[in-house]
Amino acid sequence: MSSLKIAMAQINPILGDLEANVGLIAAAANAAWLAGAGLVLTPELALCGYPPEDLLLRPDFLRACDRAVEQLAVRLEPGVTLILGHPEVVEGRCHNSATVLYAGQRRGTYRKLRLPNTEVFDEARYFVPGVDPLVVEVQGVRCGLTICEDVWHPEPARRAREAGAEVLLVLNASPCHLGKQSERAEILGQRVVENGIPAVYTNLVGGQDELVFDGGSFALDKTGQVMARLPQFEVGSMVVDFREGDIQPGLVAPILPEEAEAYQALVLGVRDYVGKNRFPGVLIGLSGGIDSALTVCIAVDALGADKVRAVMMPSPYTARMSLDDSRAIVKALGIHYDEIGIQPAMQAFEAMLAPHFSGLPADTTEENIQARARGVILMALSNKTGALVLTTGNKSEMAVGYCTLYGDMAGGFAVIKDVYKTLVYRLSRYRNRLSPDDPPIPENVIVRPPSAELRPDQKDQDSLPEYDILDAIVQGYMEEDRSPRELIAAGLPEAAVKKVVRLLRMAEYKRRQAPVGVRITARGFGKDWRYPITNRYADEF
Repeated sequence: MSSLKIAMAQINPILGDLEANVGLIAAAANAAWLAGAGLVLTPELALCGYPPEDLLLRPDFLRACDRAVEQLAVRLEPGVTLILGHPEVVEGRCHNSATVLYAGQRRGTYRKLRLPNTEVFDEARYFVPGVDPLVVEVQGVRCGLTICEDVWHPEPARRAREAGAEVLLVLNASPCHLGKQSERAEILGQRVVENGIPAVYTNLVGGQDELVFDGGSFALDKTGQVMARLPQFEVGSMVVDFREGDIQPGLVAPILPEEAEAYQALVLGVRDYVGKNRFPGVLIGLSGGIDSALTVCIAVDALGADKVRAVMMPSPYTARMSLDDSRAIVKALGIHYDEIGIQPAMQAFEAMLAPHFSGLPADTTEENIQARARGVILMALSNKTGALVLTTGNKSEMAVGYCTLYGDMAGGFAVIKDVYKTLVYRLSRYRNRLSPDDPPIPENVIVRPPSAELRPDQKDQDSLPEYDILDAIVQGYMEEDRSPRELIAAGLPEAAVKKVVRLLRMAEYKRRQAPVGVRITARGFGKDWRYPITNRYADEF
């Protein structure tokens, strides 16, 4: 019985940098060949990066991708077979394809049969589906190809097996959300058991705008058991052994616990957004609160302390405790720190607007002026230095509009935009456990009641339900599409449900103007949330 060593090339391409990606893939393939692999499996659309979005509507981009396939083919070692993910135009129609390259030639091309058009995916906008399965023989082993969404449906794997496949090869660009790794293994395990053939699944790794690809490439034997797995969130390669008709046991990296998975996704998302867009560093408005504390920790772990600058901008309402906690955080992390008081700006605005506000009571207008003064300071520093401003708002706040346009929402990347407040607390404790001898987030920051500190004795819960209730409502309504009536029937307080749903709908115009941020849940306020701003639909209660 024939045998084949298959390398899972878990790489992090830069979208659109075809020259660099050709070099990256060639280096990974040739290194795998030297390590004994006869076949190297790349992720979905590895050549150009994923998702290319409307670049796929540009004929010049597609022509450049086709030239890059040819350039890559001649850079491979003569004995290695490479399965390359790339966009391909055939008779004027664009396909999401996987081409078999060997000895400088294209030996065959598989075109993705199932095109996802849900969640963050809109492949039907760009691609047409393929028609036929593809089985290619490598060193006497018949390998069937599929691409990502194909394995979530029975037909493509079945057709590959009926065409003679002994092993299923799956190219993927599957973005992270919490718990997704187990879902992938479960779904692919169903295909394996249905068809009686093992599978090798190579996934992309890296950040691309709001998406983070977590890697975790793996191989299953005929029974659906994981025989090999690469670590999540790391570039790497692993050679698995197909022998005696099945995948042989190898190294199996553990699936990360939820807090570790979320934290590493955020770190990688920041690192790649800053690095791939060539920002020299980042700026963060530090408040002494838990959201900015967690954000600055993520930034330091992603970029290094030398590329992170924190700015504390106290007002007359800022507690001494907040100043002391902020100083403790920056000391523990070793980052550059400035304090710029905003009282002079507040006084200037008060004087400028006094004639126009005469006879009107103070309200959130004055609070928003404080937030916007801070936003102006951060953006001015960003303009002068080129550093990217990281915003610090969480998903709970974004859901109900507990944030200020052009104030705390001002910036270029929203690190914890998809992190519920309850998870913010868990991640803060998780980060402290990583540095037990010198935890960066003071305990006081974690246990004190959260406050925007825009008026005397202000607390978040003056305006919002308790965060465990708020988060449960938002998750049920926004991620799971449950009606308010269903949420109330499930035991959530009726008054809180009505308030949160009303606020969530009202805040849509704010979210449209928010910066892009890392997505870690099954549905974030980004590519997979597309609700109209002008909307009079009334929910059922």
